[in-house]
Amino acid sequence: MTQDYEDATSFLGEWGRFQQQMFFLLCLTTVHNGFAVLGVVFLADTPLHRCVIPAHLNLSAAWRNSSAPLEAAAAGGALITSKCSRYRLRDVVDFSERGWLPGVDVNLSLVPTEGCLDGWEYDQSSYISTIVTEWDLVCDDGWKKPLTSSFFFCGVLTGSFLSGQLSDRYGRKIVLFVFMGVQTVFTLIQVFSTSWTVFCALYFVAGMGHVSNYVAAFVLGAEILSPSVRTVFSTSGVCTFFGVGYMLLPLAAYFIRDWRMLLLCLGLPGFLYVPFWWFIPESPRWLLSQGRVDEAVAIVTAAAKKNKTEPPPVIFRPLLKELQSEKKKAHNICDLLRSRNIRWVSITLWLVWNTVAIAYFALSLNTANLHGNMYFNCLLSAMVEIPAYFLSWVMFRWWSRRLSLCSTFIFGGSALLLIQILPANLVSLAIALEMTGKFALTTAYAIVYAYSAEIYPTVLRNTAVGACSMAARIGSITAPFLVYLRSYSVSLPYILVGSLTVGSGLLSLLLPESFGMPLPDTISHMQSFPGCCRKTEDTEENEEAVEKKDLVLKQQS
Repeated sequence: MTQDYEDATSFLGEWGRFQQQMFFLLCLTTVHNGFAVLGVVFLADTPLHRCVIPAHLNLSAAWRNSSAPLEAAAAGGALITSKCSRYRLRDVVDFSERGWLPGVDVNLSLVPTEGCLDGWEYDQSSYISTIVTEWDLVCDDGWKKPLTSSFFFCGVLTGSFLSGQLSDRYGRKIVLFVFMGVQTVFTLIQVFSTSWTVFCALYFVAGMGHVSNYVAAFVLGAEILSPSVRTVFSTSGVCTFFGVGYMLLPLAAYFIRDWRMLLLCLGLPGFLYVPFWWFIPESPRWLLSQGRVDEAVAIVTAAAKKNKTEPPPVIFRPLLKELQSEKKKAHNICDLLRSRNIRWVSITLWLVWNTVAIAYFALSLNTANLHGNMYFNCLLSAMVEIPAYFLSWVMFRWWSRRLSLCSTFIFGGSALLLIQILPANLVSLAIALEMTGKFALTTAYAIVYAYSAEIYPTVLRNTAVGACSMAARIGSITAPFLVYLRSYSVSLPYILVGSLTVGSGLLSLLLPESFGMPLPDTISHMQSFPGCCRKTEDTEENEEAVEKKDLVLKQQS
């Protein structure tokens, strides 16, 4: 149906006023996603902290300054003041009252230590408050910080599963706006969270809304726009606007240092999209697939009027018989594993998506841990995405898909692996290498979205991309805990992420090449998986026979 639909709507032209309006409005909806998705970098950042020493205690200045033991930093080198323990206060008070000096009259290594029984005091030079300082998510409760991000990405995983099904059943437009509302409303409710548990529960729902509206906008644009514009939209279009939203995040966080006010700032822009409802139509392709031909004709006719072109008297009538037959062919997520060829393609793509999500979100969440100003580092991390999205369009327009994906993976992973061998004093070079890795892997993330849509057939394309997005969410759930490994070894996250990405780059060479190839319409039209199960003519005939048999059984039932 895809080519026939393109022929039937060719009178609209490639880049008229209608296509321009749809391109920019749908891209604008992703700005809010970029603005909010990595807000946890500042909402849950951990400022410098140490154990509270009650003010009413009669301690000398020397003992108050030396109340915490020194311990080795995770990166090694100089000793730092302990963040999670202090010398036993009853002994410290006793020494202070006697007039003994720490390290002079008292051997501090012999003084017993205890935990921060009176809480923590936090450095406020960077933040007024974060959820870490609000609910003391440090030391023994430090694991709650990465788990906060994982709750959000669990919501994203759930949204990935639901949005494709809901979008195929109720339409792209309704899913886009309903879930934009879910993201906005639940983000604002989070402002009033009374505990970490409540915050995480609301963050989960906000995550569901985040990915659902993004995927709906992506699919809606891919279905409405003409083929040449569709390539720009699906690679550099939505991604660049997402990157612009990401760049706004550190700017907002720099001026708003309280986590509740920052969350309010992240949520309120969602209301700016309400007027878009009257300017973004439903996908005519989806309406046709549901047999709602009159509505599809009305939308295309309105588009022709906007483009100042004359529509033919009959637009979609030649497609009616094909539409009626295709409606009888029901496909679901199980079809991604039914035959041997599509099974290996799916498994390989799921592994690739999982890896690129781990790398992208681990590097994005790690910006607060880099040396230097955290706001500048986050802005730099966002800025490198803009040229990365432009490069993804260039590579997708003129280069081999497999080589594009493989080269960006290996280049980005190699840059990360080089960080661990640098001397500790070359901080600027280490940051440059990390940003180089982020640049390459962001390019890979943009490419794999459009590449996956090319590999899968029309009858399964939305379901398949949704399943790949679900695989990526497993990676994003894991990413915060990879960053947490810095507390044990600073180089460990780089070693793991770099090794995974290099391995996935080599794995991507097993995927079929889709550059210059027509989009497959049915499962039997898919290209062979060149890894270990190249299809023969007999295999193709068997798969076609299985499809026909399934269709006959469904028609009989």
